[in-house]
Amino acid sequence: MILVTGGAGFIGANFVLDWIATSDEPVVNLDKLTYAGNLETLASLKNNPQHIFVQGDIGDSALVDRLLAEHKPRAVVNFAAESHVDRSIHGPEDFVQTNVLGTFRLLESVRGYWSALPADQKTAFRFLHVSTDEVYGSLSKTDPAFTEENKYEPNSPYSASKAASDHLVRAWHHTYGLPVLTTNCSNNYGPFHFPEKLIPLMIVNALAGKPLPVYGDGMQVRDWLYVKDHCSAIRRVLEAGKLGETYNVGGWNEKPNIEIVNTVCALLDELRPKADGKPYKEQITYVTDRPGHDRRYAIDARKLEAELGWKPAETFDTGIRKTVEWYLANSEWVRNVQSGAYREWVEKQYDAKAAA
Repeated sequence: MILVTGGAGFIGANFVLDWIATSDEPVVNLDKLTYAGNLETLASLKNNPQHIFVQGDIGDSALVDRLLAEHKPRAVVNFAAESHVDRSIHGPEDFVQTNVLGTFRLLESVRGYWSALPADQKTAFRFLHVSTDEVYGSLSKTDPAFTEENKYEPNSPYSASKAASDHLVRAWHHTYGLPVLTTNCSNNYGPFHFPEKLIPLMIVNALAGKPLPVYGDGMQVRDWLYVKDHCSAIRRVLEAGKLGETYNVGGWNEKPNIEIVNTVCALLDELRPKADGKPYKEQITYVTDRPGHDRRYAIDARKLEAELGWKPAETFDTGIRKTVEWYLANSEWVRNVQSGAYREWVEKQYDAKAAA
């Protein structure tokens, strides 16, 4: 049995689906079901005894204590986080509450549980914390990619809150001996991605005939990681990672945002051409850049490959094609996720800027 937190969010839900598809080991899935949590993503697991879903907060110590005592997991994988940079700029307190205080309370509950385990189970236990490359700050065009040795220089409320959580996890290992592992990943993309993030937003807006909002000059560079590759990396680190270590997880796909948008448009031109024959890229609209927008992130994932033998299975070309095809084949999921809260957010963030 493993306990997964945030397992109804984008990466967490993909991890749970892959775990159950590749393992007989049950999962307790704790998720608060905020705006980005979506049980419909896990609809294929309904009535599956291998999946136990519990709605709740990682900061609810009584609930987490009860789940740990009742299910006795051999590992905890912590995906639970507020993760959208724009939302952190408008409302940073939620990010501090979930990412900092929530992680602290989760660590304390896990420490209490782990401390009382029999010696053999205590030795085998693992706490894996899933984090981001944004904790390292921003790179210039010529800087080498982030390694695990880069110092932390977070620039947004989101990345600062994740950096704080990483430090707490590190401290719980060095101070209390908790057997922890930390992964720092680049930008994920793939199936079940909430359509406020770049790639699904472009697909959904393009198909709806809406503007495709691109921040600033669109030359912000990110490394892109297919979410199922990320899931396989986490499974590998959980299986064989060295205690107390951090591992960078990347896709070796550094690309500027505007290139991503053009690629999505070209795939849609091929797979779902417009009735009038015009290219989707005509819908691209440049909007005012995000405050403090980091210029470039790049991940050096050689440690994970050298020490644990992991490397991504997908190139960007294969992964982005699978992603666009998935969104075209799952229009009902997209329609249902576009709740009132989602529409209000997108209108607030982009429409006002496009009109400015």
